[in-house]
Amino acid sequence: MEYKDYYKVLGVDRDASEQEIKRAYRKLARKFHPDVNEEEGAEERFKEINEAYQVLGDPEKRSKYDQLGANWQQWQRAGRDPGSFDWSQWASGAQRGGPGGVRVEWGGDIGDIFGGAGGAGSFSDFFRSIFGGAAGGGARTTGSPFAGAGDIRGGRPMQGQDMQANVEITLEEAYRGTTRVLEREGQRLRVKIPPGARTGSRIRVSGKGASGAGGGQPGNLYLNVSVLPHPIFDRDGSDLRCTIDLDVFTALLGGSVNVPTLDGDVSLKIPSGTSGGRTFRLRGKGMPDPKRPERHGNLLATVEIEVPEDMDESERELVEEWARMRGRDV
Repeated sequence: MEYKDYYKVLGVDRDASEQEIKRAYRKLARKFHPDVNEEEGAEERFKEINEAYQVLGDPEKRSKYDQLGANWQQWQRAGRDPGSFDWSQWASGAQRGGPGGVRVEWGGDIGDIFGGAGGAGSFSDFFRSIFGGAAGGGARTTGSPFAGAGDIRGGRPMQGQDMQANVEITLEEAYRGTTRVLEREGQRLRVKIPPGARTGSRIRVSGKGASGAGGGQPGNLYLNVSVLPHPIFDRDGSDLRCTIDLDVFTALLGGSVNVPTLDGDVSLKIPSGTSGGRTFRLRGKGMPDPKRPERHGNLLATVEIEVPEDMDESERELVEEWARMRGRDV
């Protein structure tokens, strides 16, 4: 199996900070996102970028990956066959639940990460071997301080333990709502995650925790939700933020540009004389309110002006003439 250099994929040093990794990821993801780049190979490149960030953007996964890399390099330096490297010691067992645990699978409603590229089936064999499947696709459950199943104190019925599992969802899934399929002791249960879910949201599944003892009620199962970062949007409560690239001519003369939203592009009218850093508010294009999903926040789109870097001599002369007309020495 081929070793993947995720640092090289994102173009960062091995000692890069969390913020440097995030900036590199966002820049590349915006460039190669299938919604904005239809060139051949862009989608595969985006999947590779997403996979790299799933590892390097998670401190626990990054630590494990760095340990693997050090051992891989030592193996190669010893002149051993790369194909005979012992991958089994790195295989993750955390995705398989364990005795009495809960395994969380992709629900299938919106199975793709970032709207069509990088879904659970898009992760490489290397990723799945080391980290056990889709990012956030599964987790062990842990018990609460409640009395454990099997305890009978004085013959009284005892409630079963609560259990919990961590799940990651995409921003698109958080926008529309999604499901996860849980499997525990051979039983499968489809759990709905409502629109507007945020990192830190906790979904309770009543009566699906550990069995009670002595006729006691079963505990509950809790899903702890984390929303994955998005290459285009930042979330601010129920609002979304993004940047839009504006060429200098549209900024000067006005016009229309397409702005991405989680429901598809919309047209935004740009007034003449728009400066870089100006923010436009698109009402109702943000995230749904978890308590009132019919209500949505806003999308705040901030302008970044693109200045041509490849002017020829005649274009430069025109710009200089314009500058003189505006009273500037050139």
